[in-house]
Amino acid sequence: MNYRSETTFKKLLADTATPVSIYLRLRDEFPNSVLLESSDYHTRQNSMSYICCNSVAEVRIEDGIYTEQFPDGSSTRFSAAEESITKRLTAFCNRFEYDNTHKFNFITNGLFGYFNYEMIEHFEDIKLHSAPRPERKTPELLYNVYQIVIAINHFKNELYIFNHNYADHQSKTSIERIEYLIRNKDFPQYKFKALNHETSNFTDEEFLSVLEKAQNNVYRGDVFQIQISRSFSQEFQGDDFNVYRALRSINPSPYLFYFDYGNFKLFGSSPEIQLGIKNGVASIHPIAGTFRRTGDDAADAELAEKLKQDPKENAEHVMLVDLARNDLSRHCDHVKVDRFCEIQYYSHVIHLVSAVTGKLKKHTEPLNVVADTFPAGTLSGAPKYRSMQLIDEYENGQRGFYSGAIGFLGFNGEFNHAIMIRTFMSKNNTLNYQAAAGVVADSVLTSERQEVYNKMAALKKAIELAEEI
Repeated sequence: MNYRSETTFKKLLADTATPVSIYLRLRDEFPNSVLLESSDYHTRQNSMSYICCNSVAEVRIEDGIYTEQFPDGSSTRFSAAEESITKRLTAFCNRFEYDNTHKFNFITNGLFGYFNYEMIEHFEDIKLHSAPRPERKTPELLYNVYQIVIAINHFKNELYIFNHNYADHQSKTSIERIEYLIRNKDFPQYKFKALNHETSNFTDEEFLSVLEKAQNNVYRGDVFQIQISRSFSQEFQGDDFNVYRALRSINPSPYLFYFDYGNFKLFGSSPEIQLGIKNGVASIHPIAGTFRRTGDDAADAELAEKLKQDPKENAEHVMLVDLARNDLSRHCDHVKVDRFCEIQYYSHVIHLVSAVTGKLKKHTEPLNVVADTFPAGTLSGAPKYRSMQLIDEYENGQRGFYSGAIGFLGFNGEFNHAIMIRTFMSKNNTLNYQAAAGVVADSVLTSERQEVYNKMAALKKAIELAEEI
């Protein structure tokens, strides 16, 4: 059985409403809503934000079980290990008939959600052995189809409310109700407070020892580069949305997101795309090469020049650009590097960024490209397979959300996911966050350890600022 929605929409001027204010107005009436934003409004290519609420269908993988739920209340369950997840997800999407009556250059409906790092077991012939960490446990994969999709085009200052009504779904909300809430509803605000001290899965000395082991693997020729991460936790009370608000203010990034799943939340400010697919073109933007910002513009400009000339950082970057080219070549023709070693400034760090694109081969399913390019080389290493085995051995527990991917898969085939870095997972009144150091033969290990703190700086600052909101 296929599912076709009766889709209506209304267009509004978006000059008095922001994605954050809309989300705050909707979240109490529609629990488990999601918010995706971009701070990169100044170009047509990346000018959309989305707020979605009232889930009508879901697909998830949890505890080894793949589950689908549909608008009519029916569901299916399988052993995830016995299924091709990309085929199942593609088939799930194909059950929803896409209404293309009105031509939009952005998605109007699809799957919104995420998948964790451990999904590599379903994408690759690899077995992970590290133990799950119960306090950080979430479904490995979770996507929803929503009745209400609010799309905001910041470049044109336009807001669209899409209402996708499925005949067999009982819970329905009108466009008029959503418009009323956007225009008129005051939203309550709550406080946030950090409790106790930050904890980590490694001490500084233990992490340095792990980095040394990883560097020995590089010396032996097992890998050329490997990303070893360290996780942190911070207890809190109150509203963690204040942390998101602080983070998006401190560290505006191309990918801003807050996904509320009730018993846990994922939110962050990610600078890096996992994979983008639009109009038959796939893109990856490797980020490798990091210097800490000083806060002084002139000094930062000098640091940026040093970063561009640094042999170690450039060698690492070139290697990961080549890895992105190879990953895309599995399903793409005309793979090329559109931008190479471009300097990008963020709140606490300076990055080297490139852009690699390729044209999808005929009859290529987008999810096959997703599977074959995951995880990003910038979060695993090169070669990927051996790097992932070593990560599994060294990191003191499963990664979970960290270095997974979050975003949307449109029913029109468009795909856009960010890598879950600069990201919090909030569960049981504890914020969990993580960052990695890229180890190569020339690495100074104390500097690599400091790089993790540099990458964490914006998140830690967001926790402090959230207490003042």
